[in-house]
Amino acid sequence: MTKSELISRLSARYPQLLTKDTELAVKMILDAMANSLSKGERIEIRGFGSFDLNFRPARVGRNPKSGEKVLVPEKYVPHFKAGKKMREHVDFDKEKS
Repeated sequence: MTKSELISRLSARYPQLLTKDTELAVKMILDAMANSLSKGERIEIRGFGSFDLNFRPARVGRNPKSGEKVLVPEKYVPHFKAGKKMREHVDFDKEKS
């Protein structure tokens, strides 16, 4: 699902909200999550999952086109871990199909 699909579904589900307001709400939530992660904070949404940062140390990689060795710097990458309810919901839906 894309951000625009999420906005469309929310607008359809809650017709009392203008699409413009729904778009602003989704944007504000995503911006708040991105800002929290950029500060190194953990985000936990009960029943859905948690977002955290994983550290990846520097390493020597390879340019797939030329085969040349390239130094890949250390970095932090966002990581999502699904909550128990989310995992159960997804597993249950797979069993039904």
